[in-house]
Amino acid sequence: MKMIATSVTLAIREIRRNLMRSFLTTLGIIIGVSSVVTLVNLGEGTNRAVQTQVATLGSNILTISPGSGSNRGGGGAAPPRFEYEDLTAIRQQVVGVDLVIPMVQSTGTAVFNAANWSTSITGTNRDYFTAQQWSLAKGRTFSAAEDQSGKLVCVIGEKIREQLFRDEDPIDKTLRIRDISCVVIGLLVERGQSGPGGNQDDVIVLPVKAVQRRITGTRSVSSIMVSTNPAYDTEKTKSDIKSLLRERRNIGASEQDNFNIFDTKQIADTLNSVTGTLTALVAAVAAVSLLVGGIGIMNIMLVSVTERTREIGIRLAIGALANEVLLQFLIEAVVLSCFGGLMGLLLALFATWGISALLGFAAVFMVNTNLMAFGVSAMIGIVFGYTPARRAASLNPIDALRHE
Repeated sequence: MKMIATSVTLAIREIRRNLMRSFLTTLGIIIGVSSVVTLVNLGEGTNRAVQTQVATLGSNILTISPGSGSNRGGGGAAPPRFEYEDLTAIRQQVVGVDLVIPMVQSTGTAVFNAANWSTSITGTNRDYFTAQQWSLAKGRTFSAAEDQSGKLVCVIGEKIREQLFRDEDPIDKTLRIRDISCVVIGLLVERGQSGPGGNQDDVIVLPVKAVQRRITGTRSVSSIMVSTNPAYDTEKTKSDIKSLLRERRNIGASEQDNFNIFDTKQIADTLNSVTGTLTALVAAVAAVSLLVGGIGIMNIMLVSVTERTREIGIRLAIGALANEVLLQFLIEAVVLSCFGGLMGLLLALFATWGISALLGFAAVFMVNTNLMAFGVSAMIGIVFGYTPARRAASLNPIDALRHE
């Protein structure tokens, strides 16, 4: 133990003697560690941001929409929309379903006093807020009676409040959408962006029957949202819904589905897989600089052995063991690598914080990755420092003393 402590002291003294050269030697390690750690931290931050955004779509949610997912071509007829009987059938005949929610989408210009804003209109029922796990900042959602009668009441997103009401309290105010007026009964909690060009808060939600009767003029449903029970297999539930809808829509065995079923969990898994793969690929490329840093350490240590050949000869001549000389130079290489690793980690922390703030998501610092990167930097010192250390330990004392 005493021998190791002495070797560490000698290594630090030698590093301080050639401070600039030591810094330049460790530059490859610093860049490699900082690059790898920063990229992994940013990758994890991106994954969590994706998971958070997908979670805003609701957990265990299936969205069923018309369309085969491929181009119809030739100007063929649009696939049929859904009817209320389809929702009833899913609710009654498919196991593992908690909520079946009708969705009718439209757009229009909302007006309040002198302000106006073009926005999206969603017709649904009060189960929508439960399935989406979307709470209210103020007010309330639809009552059962309002759902049933299609009363002209609405719940608005934060973007609508910002554009139409400014600093006013929107609750119990009346706004106009197209040619109808509705009373604002609730304000949704802000959620923010939902992707490029999308904003979840830019929405007005009305009872589905109000939208069908006063805006779309049809009883059909543009999409169905299904909240599944997590205790059941989602894939089995999807398969059962698919079979049921194929039967109800009279789709033959050889015919393609004219509807799509989207699973929010699948979206999250796909996005996380893509992000993780890209992060691993870029981190692997960045890790090449660690190899370059290791080669740099070996090169400088070989130069150091040549410069200190006479010193090594004196130590061997007065009784130092070859293993002691080897340990001294090996520890010097490890200290250089560890210094580079610490500097790289410090740089990575600042880089992660800065880039995360710039990209607009929370900074994530992976403790395991940081420790692993530091351990790798120390291992590089051992691997690339062994050859110079072995060369120093194998010097002949007499030849070393003659060295000029």
